[in-house]
Amino acid sequence: MPISRFLSFSSIYRPRQALNLLQRLGPSKRVQSSNLSKSTRQNNGKLDGRLVEQVQVESRVPRSYAIPAAILGFAGLAAFVHYNDERRAVPKGQGSDRGNVKGPTIGGPFTLINTEDKVVTGKDFLGNWVLLYFGYTSSPDVGPEQLKVMAKAINTLEFKANLKVLPVFVTLDPQRDNPSHLRAYLKEFEPRIVGLTGSVGAIRQMAQEYRVYFRKIEEEGEDYLVESSHDMYFINPNMEVVRCFGVEYNAEELSEAIQKELKRTSA
Repeated sequence: MPISRFLSFSSIYRPRQALNLLQRLGPSKRVQSSNLSKSTRQNNGKLDGRLVEQVQVESRVPRSYAIPAAILGFAGLAAFVHYNDERRAVPKGQGSDRGNVKGPTIGGPFTLINTEDKVVTGKDFLGNWVLLYFGYTSSPDVGPEQLKVMAKAINTLEFKANLKVLPVFVTLDPQRDNPSHLRAYLKEFEPRIVGLTGSVGAIRQMAQEYRVYFRKIEEEGEDYLVESSHDMYFINPNMEVVRCFGVEYNAEELSEAIQKELKRTSA
């Protein structure tokens, strides 16, 4: 066989030998390559057919490696699902102001029920600037305080700056906060606040879309508390979240921050 054809043949099988070396983790391929070159020199450029057959057989991937590959693939999929689930929750205590936020990052479609027992979707709020808050009517302290901040902030924006922002309250406790109970509760703070409730599944899905942390804490008997984050979301007329405000904002600071965001958007 001419030297040029031998070199071409050798270049075809060497990658296969390298692959086998990695898969089998043994030195056999190195010795085999040396024997192949030695045999070739001894036969004046003629390649032994038995060696060719041996290389072809050894180049095949053992079936035993299929199972570890499948396990690695499953582990990778499980890790991705876990990461995707983790990234959708906001740990408690990390709900402070995160500045400007792009719409697709936080938020999504939803279908809930208002205090008049009518179906409401995200499309019903298109064209409005919305200040959204997740809470529950049995909250002992933070919840009521945040509703007071919300009510005062929207009134300040309307009377001092002639800016209208629609306040929306979504309960995280739909088992106790039915439409009538929610309506009576919100009237104590501001009648214009739109109250939304729904099924447990619908509330959980919306909370995940908006990265709201909450969990039910069982107490003695049938009583329970709801632990949650307390962010407010400022949403533009396209139903895109543009700002997140934490509990450190009072009413004046909240109204000023919203006013600045509106001016920035208009500019």
